[in-house]
Amino acid sequence: MRAAIMQGLHKPLLVETLPDPTPSEGELVVRVGRCGICGSDLHMTEDAGYGKGAGTILGHEFAGEIVALGKGVEGLATGDLVSVSPLKSCGQCAACRAGEVAWCSRFGLQEGGYAEYALTRPNQCVKLPASLSLADGAIVEPLAVARHGVTLSGVRPGDRVLVLGAGPIGLAVAFWARRAGATRVVLQDVAEYQRERALEMGATDFVVDREDPIGASTRALGGLADIVFECVGIPGLIAQAVAQVRPRGTILLLGLCNQPDTFNSFAMLSKEIRLVTSAFFTRGEYEASLDALERGAAEPRAMVTQTISLAETPDIFESLKRRTHQCKVMIDPGE
Repeated sequence: MRAAIMQGLHKPLLVETLPDPTPSEGELVVRVGRCGICGSDLHMTEDAGYGKGAGTILGHEFAGEIVALGKGVEGLATGDLVSVSPLKSCGQCAACRAGEVAWCSRFGLQEGGYAEYALTRPNQCVKLPASLSLADGAIVEPLAVARHGVTLSGVRPGDRVLVLGAGPIGLAVAFWARRAGATRVVLQDVAEYQRERALEMGATDFVVDREDPIGASTRALGGLADIVFECVGIPGLIAQAVAQVRPRGTILLLGLCNQPDTFNSFAMLSKEIRLVTSAFFTRGEYEASLDALERGAAEPRAMVTQTISLAETPDIFESLKRRTHQCKVMIDPGE
């Protein structure tokens, strides 16, 4: 099979030919139909803290067709089209049975989607309804991540919501926040690239103001936010969010920041702000995200801006490390 493979930190991916995977007991092989390029994938090739290096096949947002089953796999068949959750787990413990797979003692993250074939396990596969495409199956993961954050935030009908960062997660947060009843959802970014896409996804306004971000968001919301979602993950944004949220409001962290950050805890304490972190999602949230697409929610498809081949992946991947008009780029390994 062909795969786009890491050659090491700070080096471009390289498309190489590897042996096709063979499923062991309890495993299956998926022919990858679509795989999204995630922002965390970009970070993994630049930061040693992620523990990735030469030989890694990235890609955790994928969907495809089951082409081989290992011994003991039940409930699935070759030819089934599935969306693959990247949360690996044993499938048997109390956490797994409750759908809280992130807290399984054998928890890990699925990779391998930047390839023609990928090994996975049956408890990670959700069958795609006939009405949905493989591209739909590959956007379920970011939708589920955002849904989990919106659920943890406690957003209620009538709330004023501010979303910092107009990447795929921020856009998906706007989508879910509106569906949860938020009356105003302002998406704030440092560039105009995603304005139209944000409004299509459910944002009521889009704000870009590098000089006065706090004043700009407050004016757009008609007051301080009830909830601020930090969906970027860079130092300084928690402190900014403290100034943008109302007393006794909530700041929900979805942005992945692996650098030290500082903020004035007294400013947070004096407003009795609730600071909540969000990672991963539940099995139920993953299925609910797929269900929203099946029921006709077309907005999330607006996130996909380009579909590329494996041969194009190294160059496009490097270009995404610089801020562009792109949102979610999909790889079609069979193209």
